[in-house]
Amino acid sequence: MTFAGEVKNAVTTRAALLVIGVLGLQLLFIASYVGALHKPDPTDVPFGVVAPQQMSGQLVTQLGDLPGGPLDPRAVSDAAEARSQIMNREIDGALVVSPTGRTDTVLVASGGGTVLADSLVKIIARAEEPRQRTVRAVDVAPASPEDFDGLSSFYLVVGWCVGGYLCASILAISAGTRPANRQRALIRTGVMALYAIAGGIGGAVIVGPVLGALPGSVWALSGLGALVVFSVGMTTLALEALTGIVGIGLAVLIIVIAGNPSAGGAFPLPMLPDFWRAIGPALPPGAGTWVARSIAYFKGNAVTGPLLVLSAWAVAGTVVTLLSAMRRKPDEATRAATGHGGSNLA
Repeated sequence: MTFAGEVKNAVTTRAALLVIGVLGLQLLFIASYVGALHKPDPTDVPFGVVAPQQMSGQLVTQLGDLPGGPLDPRAVSDAAEARSQIMNREIDGALVVSPTGRTDTVLVASGGGTVLADSLVKIIARAEEPRQRTVRAVDVAPASPEDFDGLSSFYLVVGWCVGGYLCASILAISAGTRPANRQRALIRTGVMALYAIAGGIGGAVIVGPVLGALPGSVWALSGLGALVVFSVGMTTLALEALTGIVGIGLAVLIIVIAGNPSAGGAFPLPMLPDFWRAIGPALPPGAGTWVARSIAYFKGNAVTGPLLVLSAWAVAGTVVTLLSAMRRKPDEATRAATGHGGSNLA
């Protein structure tokens, strides 16, 4: 047989399409990560301004007109209200103008991202120079000394996401991409739930008591971790049930390629380009990172929306997985259950 014939026999059309698909994922990975992270610029950062009434409006306008539009300023009644809004994650920082001296205060929250906090101080310092005023920074929600650049929350959530889709992928490889019947689908869902609970607790214990990287409630982080793992795992199982082995690639596309760079981890959301800033909160890595930081540094505030996002992924994945098993043809289900054409484990 000629070499061309050997190649034709060795490389099936399905294998070739899968390789092309992997190449596409590789290029999308590069485009997404570099596109999101190569030039972080603060844009429309929610920012409070506390100033005497006679100058408040003018100062808000001046800060809003800074070149490049880094800030989305709004007047705040007083410093206490500015601190409250930062802790509630309504704004990312605030300028408190001194009515008597020439040194103003910039309130920031490095727990929400050290890079953004540092950028806000620099932006305000430059803006104050023409008025011959100086600034001092006050961190109202400081990141832990063991949490460099506030990245531990992000890496924790990434680890949970990786566990979720790897567990689902292993189930698909070992037991078939689509459950043989409804009972098997329920078993697979139960396995994923138990795995999610173990992964959530394990991750929270590692970053908390073991490494001391994150403050906050270990049990709250454990619950978040279980939800993140389960939502990602069930989404992956659902995609596998719908599209077969291609579902693993689709999960990587959604969670890794689109979700990780848009999560606000390496750079908080206001520093990302518009596309990634828009999709980040709707994907599990972004929702999980926001909640983890809220638990660790913001007294658990502003978590309802992201938790609903994670719950929606979990519910949708579970429903699709169960429905796909119920819609399976009788003869196909019989072959799978008896071990013909697939494993009979789950």
